[in-house]
Amino acid sequence: MCAKSERSNPPLGGAKAHYGPDDLQGFDYERDLGDPGHPPFTRGIHETMYRGRVWTMRQYSGFGTAEESNARYRHLLEQGQTGLSVALDLPTQLGLDSDDPLADGEVGKVGVAINTLRDMEVLFQSLPIDKVSTSFTINSTAVILLVMYIAAAEKQGISSGEIRGTIQNDILKEYIARGTWIFPPGPSMRLVVDAIEYCTRHVPRFYPVSVCGYHIREAGSTAVQELAFTLADALAYVQSSVERGLQVDDFAPRLTFFFSASSDFFEDIAKFRAGRRLWTRIARDRLGARNPESWMFRIGAACAGSTLRAEQPYNNIIRVAYEAMSAVLGGTQSLFTCAWDEPFSIPTDESAQLALRTQQILAFETGIAGVVDPLGGSYYVEALTDRIEQDTVALMERIEGQGGMVAAIEAGLPQGLVLQQAYEQERLVQSGEKAVVGVNRFRSEERKRVLSLYQPNSEGCQRQLDRLRHVRADRDQQGVRAALRELKHAAQGSDNLVPYVLAAVKQYATLGEITATLKEVFGEFKESVKI
Repeated sequence: MCAKSERSNPPLGGAKAHYGPDDLQGFDYERDLGDPGHPPFTRGIHETMYRGRVWTMRQYSGFGTAEESNARYRHLLEQGQTGLSVALDLPTQLGLDSDDPLADGEVGKVGVAINTLRDMEVLFQSLPIDKVSTSFTINSTAVILLVMYIAAAEKQGISSGEIRGTIQNDILKEYIARGTWIFPPGPSMRLVVDAIEYCTRHVPRFYPVSVCGYHIREAGSTAVQELAFTLADALAYVQSSVERGLQVDDFAPRLTFFFSASSDFFEDIAKFRAGRRLWTRIARDRLGARNPESWMFRIGAACAGSTLRAEQPYNNIIRVAYEAMSAVLGGTQSLFTCAWDEPFSIPTDESAQLALRTQQILAFETGIAGVVDPLGGSYYVEALTDRIEQDTVALMERIEGQGGMVAAIEAGLPQGLVLQQAYEQERLVQSGEKAVVGVNRFRSEERKRVLSLYQPNSEGCQRQLDRLRHVRADRDQQGVRAALRELKHAAQGSDNLVPYVLAAVKQYATLGEITATLKEVFGEFKESVKI
């Protein structure tokens, strides 16, 4: 049956039908734009951008056991992927071992299960981790995964000075949007700063924090809320690191930011441009950074999983392509493209390859990489960039009025604002005021089709539990107990905890044991939401 023609949807983004010189009154090229690679970096942080080197192409991947994920990483690298991105299962994110009763039914479901150093060794076995960068999407247990990666590299003869990558380690956005917190904000901030300090001194090529707006947007926020809350989070991390005794220029060049490329094409392009300009002014003028590399807003982007739909699922291929293009036109440094079948399951090898091919066609066939910031100077894009910057500053000032981001989170303010916006977005979809093709517009009666989806390995969970049991049986029990005692004692004081966690990991203490030790000292967070 053919789809019925329906009324057009009001255009996204633009408040007016067209824009002109009057929308840029007072506009100053050097102050507001500048050339690419020069402050305020509105047009990009590198002079030649993708003409010199295209963005890093990643696929968010990890499932089941370390063996299964290792095989997927090998496949993606063979297909031309240039960086690894590790997804961890929910028990790992929450500091639970795979045999914890609370982990039942969740082991390996949305990422790979990592319980001990042995899992990390298997995950990266025979992979060129000294030649590719590795990103870990992990927050509450970020320090534990960081030191496991360091220790696994050492097992391969690769020093901590050689490894490259990023640990997300953005706990504040977990309180705002995602919910995989463990400890209260105070101790959690301590762990974030511990990682920043340790990496600054011992792991110089690793990025210790990727301040993440992506999950805030996925939870339902506006683009302005995504940008404002992310920048406010970054300010909190920088200020806490300075209070620790670090100089801004010692670590700011290795801060990264991660955002959503969603369905409003021009709004997201303008968001990335406004973020670069704002961060330059914040880092230089407010934080006193003197190194221009500290002013650079290094961003990664991912296509929005929340825009993917189960209805007419092949439409998702088109959505991802447009979202990827907005991220590239916005000047991202790395990009994740979703697979079309993610509303149903973990991507198959074929759907993951198609998502990667989407990036490769964009980079090498369209010509989009040939000109830096091709939309620079557009009346509409520049006016939209200005508006997003102004609205972001206003919201950041509201957060500052609460005493900063930690205090605002404890009061539940950002959580409440995101919840309100999520409700409003769903109301617009349900009412039909916001068009979603194939869902509330242009629906058609499709014949039922059999989709070729990823089939989980039913034996994987048992294999994971068996390995955990064997590690516990074979390790030096006295050494584990001693390392955990030292960790608890250090947590009660003010020492950087990374060396103590590293010592416990090398004794093959489990992620759950390390987390439980810290809980004894730090306690657990209880949420409060203010609407």
